[in-house]
Amino acid sequence: MSLVRTLRTTALLGFAVVLVMIQQGCFIAQLAGGVGQNIERYKKIEVLAEYDGLIDKTCAVVVQCEPSILYENGSVYGTIAMNVSKRLQENVKGIKVLDFRQVMQWQYQTPSWSMLSYGEMAEELGVERVVFIELYEFRLHPAGNSYLWDGACAATLGVIEEDGWDPDSFAKTWEIGVKFPDIQGVGRESATASQIQMGLMAKFVDETSWVFYRHIEDKYPDAI
Repeated sequence: MSLVRTLRTTALLGFAVVLVMIQQGCFIAQLAGGVGQNIERYKKIEVLAEYDGLIDKTCAVVVQCEPSILYENGSVYGTIAMNVSKRLQENVKGIKVLDFRQVMQWQYQTPSWSMLSYGEMAEELGVERVVFIELYEFRLHPAGNSYLWDGACAATLGVIEEDGWDPDSFAKTWEIGVKFPDIQGVGRESATASQIQMGLMAKFVDETSWVFYRHIEDKYPDAI
């Protein structure tokens, strides 16, 4: 009987050890799965240019804003023009971007510039390509609520090809829209207007300039 009891005890202990190992294995698998999900969530990916027609070309960045945007956020126009121009010059192979200050001076000295055909615009600026940004929305708060930060910036982005088959039409267009902050319910006491404006413009410049060159971005941009 003693031998039988010993064998039973040994078998039970062995079973318990196996059970613990199985449970630990499940935990390790779950832990590994969780780590894998987090790695996937914050993964970066390489994205190719959507338009590569700026390579080895002369180019000007022209920004057109709704009057209400200029009235409420006067610095937006120049900041976007400057930073998109800088990004293109730094990242597009062989490009020669006209100084944004020259473009703004031309706009100032040519009050009727917006009435020109696209082809005439490129010809007057002396470039082969015009990156045209028509900004139609820029706000820091939701409508009617100045106590929350809910920035939004939206524009139509188009490319004018002076040497294209139809220089008076956009060769290609995109709708660009961004929001900042990325979370809802951010109160006025949590940030300054300058911080929200800078964050919003930074995201807009990213999304606009990335159209034209290969870059790295978040695989899941909405992940927090």
